[in-house]
Amino acid sequence: MDGHSTTDTTGGTGSDTIAGVRRDRLLALAAREARRFSASRPKAAAALKARAGTYLGGVPMHWMRDWPMPHLPLVAEARGARLTDIDGYEIDDFCLGDTGSMFGHSPKPVARAIRRQAARGLTYMLPTEDALEAGQLLTDRFGPFLWQIATTATDANRFAIRVARAVTGRAKILVFHGCYHGTVDDTMVALRDGQTVMRPALVGQVQDLTLGAVCCEFNDLEGVERALAAGDVAAILTEPVMTNSCMVLPEPGFLDGLRRLADEHGALLMIDETHTISSGLGGYSRVHGLSPDMFVVGKCVAGGMPTAVWGMTEDVARRFEDYDAARAPGFSGMGTTLSANPMQFACLRATLSDVMTQANYAHMEKGALRLSKGLQAAIDRHGAPWHVVRVGARVEFICAPGPLKNGTEAAAAHMPEVEAAVHTALLNRGSLIAPFHNMMLVSPATKKRQIDRLVAAFDEILSELFGDAA
Repeated sequence: MDGHSTTDTTGGTGSDTIAGVRRDRLLALAAREARRFSASRPKAAAALKARAGTYLGGVPMHWMRDWPMPHLPLVAEARGARLTDIDGYEIDDFCLGDTGSMFGHSPKPVARAIRRQAARGLTYMLPTEDALEAGQLLTDRFGPFLWQIATTATDANRFAIRVARAVTGRAKILVFHGCYHGTVDDTMVALRDGQTVMRPALVGQVQDLTLGAVCCEFNDLEGVERALAAGDVAAILTEPVMTNSCMVLPEPGFLDGLRRLADEHGALLMIDETHTISSGLGGYSRVHGLSPDMFVVGKCVAGGMPTAVWGMTEDVARRFEDYDAARAPGFSGMGTTLSANPMQFACLRATLSDVMTQANYAHMEKGALRLSKGLQAAIDRHGAPWHVVRVGARVEFICAPGPLKNGTEAAAAHMPEVEAAVHTALLNRGSLIAPFHNMMLVSPATKKRQIDRLVAAFDEILSELFGDAA
């Protein structure tokens, strides 16, 4: 099976299949689980109907419409690795704010830091002692970079790209087909018939993004070398693992090859660890000995307080200082007023010192291994043409055979109809996973019994989708 919708001629039914699942079974499951969800959450449905009309599309952020359930639940509170909604359901949370709360909801050290700083002021455009301590902790955790603070990883990537262009004098950023670096314009390109094109779904796009970006396939060093040979690439920007599609692991030697090629062609290597911070203490780069010129991480780095950091090596910093001293005075195009505020630093310090610890990562790794093994065992037991991928505390089941090699294969493996039905069915059984793909995170607060409940629910759902025909 290749994961695409096909016609099943081997079972004698002639039914269409999607990801190995008979369409009639899938539609029956999806319809039943949608009815079950709607019937179980009348308070949320009534509240949304009465009061959500003030928001565009009925949601405060447009991507909330991408959740697959008939309507959104409304969260009353979140603690550790559990959510409680206004209809009274307690939910094992494996989405965890899609990495923003990877260390659990409101870790105690972070909650204490928020309470303490709230009495001292929220923002004043000046540093604090927490800022000084956080800078050292960032270096201790991630390596000897010279740091800057942003509010989102999108901002951090955007500012880092400006520096890369400044110090190299080159225009283009090399990114990978299917990559995810937030909503940075420069990364919103794709590969079509070997050519870099703009992603077709962009809203209100008027500038030609291909003038500032070139796109290659992940795990294709030959393609990267061809792109770099033009001499106009300022930096390679990549995640160590492709994460915001069906997850793709780097093949042996690929990341080392990017480092070598960047050096040979005078480009910088930028590593975005916003999702792969799940890999272990210090992120994928520290765990696997990578040596980027620039480093970006966001989301959970301050325990859920909107914060991102970006850093550069001393060599890049010296080059930027020379550039900065020679440029005309005026606005740099980098920085936002509320970034580097004292609340961010209080939370950053608390997270780096007391939450982002080796002991917590060991717990997360152990739980994620239990989860990935349980999911794969269920897949194997039911003969599903699916597979499981894990990067530290981050786990995905993918509704296609694997492993996947690049963004094109990841896009083909994405099965929205199957995923939507499974997501809603899992939520009805008390487990929440990420809405955009089949991603799950294990936090320091996640219990073994929560993992086992998710595995049991997944097994039950697969029994219905792949069980013997009646």
